Amino acid sequence: MTVPHKKTLNVTWLGEQRYVGVSESGHQLLIDNSPLKVGVSPMEALLAALATCTAYDIVEIMKKRRTPLTSYRIEVEGERADTTPQRYTTITVRHIASGEGLTPEALEKAAHLSHEKYCSVAASLNSEIRLETRVE
Repeated sequence: MTVPHKKTLNVTWLGEQRYVGVSESGHQLLIDNSPLKVGVSPMEALLAALATCTAYDIVEIMKKRRTPLTSYRIEVEGERADTTPQRYTTITVRHIASGEGLTPEALEKAAHLSHEKYCSVAASLNSEIRLETRVE
C-alpha cells in the first residue's frame, strides 16, 4: 500500500486582492488580482503551473532521447466560461522548441507523453478532485 504524498502551501492575505503563497521549501509566489497587478492572478498561476510542469517533462524526455533542446518555450492560453465560476473550458499549450536533430514528430510525441502520462498538473486538471474545506 502506498502512502499519498502531500504538498502544502501556506497563503497569507496582504491586503486588497493580493496574497503571498509560501511553499514547504520557503519559496514564495505572489498572487495578485487587485487593480495594480503586481503578481499573477490565480487563474494565470494555474496556467503557469501546467506550462512549467509539462516543460520540465519535455526537456527531460528530449535529453533522455539524446535530442537535447537548444531553445524552448511554451505559450499557454486558457478560454474561460462566461458563467460563475469562470473555469477554464479549453487550455491550449503550444510547445515551441529547437535543437539539433529535433523533429516536429519527436516534440509532439514528447508533449503527448507529458500531457497523458507524466505531468501531475495536467492529470489533476483531467480528474475529479475531492476538495475538502475546513474552517478554523
